[in-house]
Amino acid sequence: MFDATRPSHAPADHPKVKMGRVGILLANLGTPDDYSYWPMRRYLNEFLSDQRVIDYPKWKWQPILQSIILTKRPFSSGEAYKSIWNHDKGESPLMTITKDQTAKMRKAMQARYGDQVLVDFCMRYGNPSTKSKVREMVAAGCDRMLFFPLYPHYAGATTATANDQFFRALMDEAWQPSTRTVPPYFDEPAYIDALARSVENAYAQMETKPDILVCSYHGMPERYLQQGDPYHCQCAKTTRLLKERLGWPDDQITSTFQSRFGPEEWLKPYTVDHVADLAKQGKKNIAVIAPAFSADCIETLEEINEEIKESFEEAGGEEFTYIPCLNDDDSHIEALGKVIEDNLKGWLD
Repeated sequence: MFDATRPSHAPADHPKVKMGRVGILLANLGTPDDYSYWPMRRYLNEFLSDQRVIDYPKWKWQPILQSIILTKRPFSSGEAYKSIWNHDKGESPLMTITKDQTAKMRKAMQARYGDQVLVDFCMRYGNPSTKSKVREMVAAGCDRMLFFPLYPHYAGATTATANDQFFRALMDEAWQPSTRTVPPYFDEPAYIDALARSVENAYAQMETKPDILVCSYHGMPERYLQQGDPYHCQCAKTTRLLKERLGWPDDQITSTFQSRFGPEEWLKPYTVDHVADLAKQGKKNIAVIAPAFSADCIETLEEINEEIKESFEEAGGEEFTYIPCLNDDDSHIEALGKVIEDNLKGWLD
């Protein structure tokens, strides 16, 4: 059905083309190819040069980045990645999980739509690049593409920069496919239900119920909120919806923000400080979940489960439980599949 053919009424010497498929391209943040110095430096350079991530003027930021930060940070970041690396497969956990998510989504979408769809993934930074996957999908006959940044919440430094890169890739295509981008899905009932079930399953395995559940979201500078970025409000709504789905009172769940970078004020409270405060207030048993991440990565496996845990324990905390991201859990794939189906309406029904 999707072999290359010559368009009807075209002359005999017209090149054959493939068309008629819908490409579903999942996108995540990215990962270094290795945790050694030069792969880490290349990855960090691409990431920290993105003005959606660090919006300081280039003339001011690039000299600092190239001469100071990229001289030292690849070593410390490399050690952090090494501590969580999937050594058996020679890749980061984020890469392993994204591959598993894509394989399950491909199976689910093909069961729903057959060979009308092509499902793949790309990374905003590193490999496989967005440009390479757009090229592959167009070459495979995708004349329509659904681009799905795997971020439940919208933020300029996540969803927007992923979309930017997707549109840049389309600029290089002689025949651009029709495109759609998936909006934030932080309040999708199936997503909230999947989050709630992950909490319920984790709590069911504990001898003692935690004193409080900390929803730790990736942070951003406070001024982004003042400039109109909706991320903070969407995170707050996620915590509220999760609390309501669990049927909990307000004092059993809270929102915090992690991964602060640079000298300016970021969204508060900071997770690393707040868990220490909780321990000092007598909450010796806590659980932490990261609803803004669709897959476990350096920020969850190393930052939460090592640095933030250490902050809690040094302040007197006793029991610290990290509840993994939804990753390739069937309920997560089902929720993402529902979002995809909603966004394919009119193309495939």
